[in-house]
Amino acid sequence: MVVAKPFDGQVALVTGSSRGIGAATAIALAEAGAHVLLTGRDTKALEAIEEQIYQSGGAATIAPVDLVEPDGIARLATAVSQRWGKLDILVVNAAILPELTSVADIDQRAFNKALTTNVLATQALIANFDPLLRKSQDARVIGMTSTVASKPRAFWGAYAASKAASDMLLECYAEETRNTSKVRVAVVNPGATRTAMRARAYPGEAPASVKPPQVVAARLVALLGEAFESGHREDVNQTS
Repeated sequence: MVVAKPFDGQVALVTGSSRGIGAATAIALAEAGAHVLLTGRDTKALEAIEEQIYQSGGAATIAPVDLVEPDGIARLATAVSQRWGKLDILVVNAAILPELTSVADIDQRAFNKALTTNVLATQALIANFDPLLRKSQDARVIGMTSTVASKPRAFWGAYAASKAASDMLLECYAEETRNTSKVRVAVVNPGATRTAMRARAYPGEAPASVKPPQVVAARLVALLGEAFESGHREDVNQTS
């Protein structure tokens, strides 16, 4: 007897799905029945996640995309439209952490790259996938945020500013679609999580002292199955 899974027949796109929270979320979504589109810059890493999903009986397609490229997201949206004609789930997870430094010492090139990846790409994803999300019967968008996006912290100005701007784009999109579509938007703060970005920011921290990405992924998949109100925000505080 084949048991139906909650996201059977649904198409999910997870940005930054080659490692960390993105990879864990992609795997969890595939286990829940979604066909997952894996995006990122590291093709070999994406292929490894795709193989893991296939070995577990799930379905995935890799789509190597550098979010900094002006036309990359548009080409991806065209490909998704031609093959599936809709998008049910969009997880905006990819982000880069520029060097931690004082606001006065921020490197402009690094800051521009962070703004492009963390902010402009968020807007481009919304712009290009909004028509496909509106074709879904239950479209959901989740954007990953950070504590520093709402609580200023010394030397985190560049990253904090980029994440705060990304959050605002997502929250405005939630307001714009609330009464005109079935699209629902949530912003989730994963909190301290065992990722490569976390290790860069806190090199002296014991990895085992913070929760693994699978904890965050499990909460994201659970949230995607809930009837949350658009504009929903939450923190993932579980530590193990």
